[in-house]
Amino acid sequence: MTNDRQRYFAHTMRHNPTDAERVLWQRLRHDVMLANSHFRRQAAIGPFIVDFASRGARLVIELDGGQHDQQRDADQARSRFIEAEGYRVLRFWNHDVLGILDGVLAEIQSALPPTPDPSPQGGGEPKPRAPRKPRGRRREAQ
Repeated sequence: MTNDRQRYFAHTMRHNPTDAERVLWQRLRHDVMLANSHFRRQAAIGPFIVDFASRGARLVIELDGGQHDQQRDADQARSRFIEAEGYRVLRFWNHDVLGILDGVLAEIQSALPPTPDPSPQGGGEPKPRAPRKPRGRRREAQ
């Protein structure tokens, strides 16, 4: 459950994204279209606000800037908590999002559950129509 402080912090972060968050958000909204892949920005999971979360796919995406190099232990503890909540956590450096975005998106796409295949027995596709039987010749009105 989120408290007022968390909600305010998430709201502020959504309105002031980093360049990497802005770029990735646009692509997540428009290009990543798989089953249960609806992402939210700055979502609360426990006491943490994560950069992006897909609750249906149980996937969290965290973008790390240079400051994260000095806080690796805290980031690992944070990831362990989020994983204990049932999520998979993907972490990317900001410069990777800005420099090799297609590779980042490919990794995200591969972490999402695949779209379900059509039933092997069929059922979702339209059935072919049987040919029409000829009717008796209609009388023309005189």
